[in-house]
Amino acid sequence: MGVNRTFTETKTHEVTVDVVILTIIKNKLKVLLLKRTNEPFRGRWAIPGGFIRLSENLDDAALRVLKEKTNVQNIYLEQLYTFGDPLRYPNTRVITCAYFALLRAEDINVKITEGSIEWHSVEKLPPLAFDHKEIIEYSLKRTRERLELCPIAFQLLPKKFTLTELQKSYELILNKTLDKRNFRKKMLASNILIELNEFSKAGSKRPAALYSFDSITLDSKRGHFFS
Repeated sequence: MGVNRTFTETKTHEVTVDVVILTIIKNKLKVLLLKRTNEPFRGRWAIPGGFIRLSENLDDAALRVLKEKTNVQNIYLEQLYTFGDPLRYPNTRVITCAYFALLRAEDINVKITEGSIEWHSVEKLPPLAFDHKEIIEYSLKRTRERLELCPIAFQLLPKKFTLTELQKSYELILNKTLDKRNFRKKMLASNILIELNEFSKAGSKRPAALYSFDSITLDSKRGHFFS
């Protein structure tokens, strides 16, 4: 970071939690960001985060901070990674444990306030505080790795979806175009989809068949779909 700092090795450090929330809105993969109102980095955008209390574990702290900052609660968070660069936080030593979650936009009860709390496209991030750009990029890397191992896209899709919507969610996460025929063949052969006797009413074209994920095989299904 190009900052010179003299450390007193007897001084303790602080621990924070930061939470990356990803969703799909209008065919864009987006992350929830807050604009900081205090120094350091006042006026810059940041992922929701805060210091942990002495009386709570990391998981509880992440859930509390998320609820306090965004009003999002009762969601499953997965621990991502611990970021501990000595220069990641100005003027003091702060280690952060990052969490992330993939959520359907309609399941997130957060009041979006322009200029204060907003969804931002992961492809066009604003200037970020601390090392939050690195944290978001790492969460995307982990999400892409997991997507190639198991069908985590179910966390982003509505309960009923078309194969086109499914493919689009994969393409947004992987940041690449997939062959339509090959994608459908692999997904239908994976035994994780249930074809419903229902059709999409969206658009003026021929109605498309709706699918849902098979909850029984979803958790145990593994395999490199797009390795």
